[in-house]
Amino acid sequence: MSDEQQTITDLKELGNAVAGAAGEESPEETPADGVPEDAPLPEPKIDAQGRAYATGKRKDAVARVWIKPGKGTLTVNGREGERYFARPVLRMIINQPLVAAARLDQYDVWCTVKGGGLSGQAGAVRHGLSRALINFEPALRSVLKPGGFLTRDSRVVERKKYGKRKARRSFQFSKR
Repeated sequence: MSDEQQTITDLKELGNAVAGAAGEESPEETPADGVPEDAPLPEPKIDAQGRAYATGKRKDAVARVWIKPGKGTLTVNGREGERYFARPVLRMIINQPLVAAARLDQYDVWCTVKGGGLSGQAGAVRHGLSRALINFEPALRSVLKPGGFLTRDSRVVERKKYGKRKARRSFQFSKR
């Protein structure tokens, strides 16, 4: 054991020195999303009608989302977004990626949602909308990724077990 304490920066300098001695270039700095800053952005994925498409999932809900430049209207299963998601909290969840990307009234959103309840459907629309924004404007990935909008929330309802009343709740104990 050595008497001096080494830090992570010492380890990085050692790695650069070893790479330099081997004749390789030193590794470039990469931001949090793992893509180097000077890497070319992928091409936008836009269809013939000028829309970007993505699928979002949350719990048992699956949302198919299309976005195109417009006034900021939201249509869910053929109904207005304000009528489909009546609670303000659900509308706030859906608007989070647009607010984070500063594109609140720039895109019309059209989506179909199946399965789950309203909370899961709102989360699925949020996930699909985030991915559709990336398909339309790949530069927004660096804004949406740190906010966690591109990560699928994998939490689902736990199954009921035999000998139990619910997933974990036991039957009420009776002494007599």
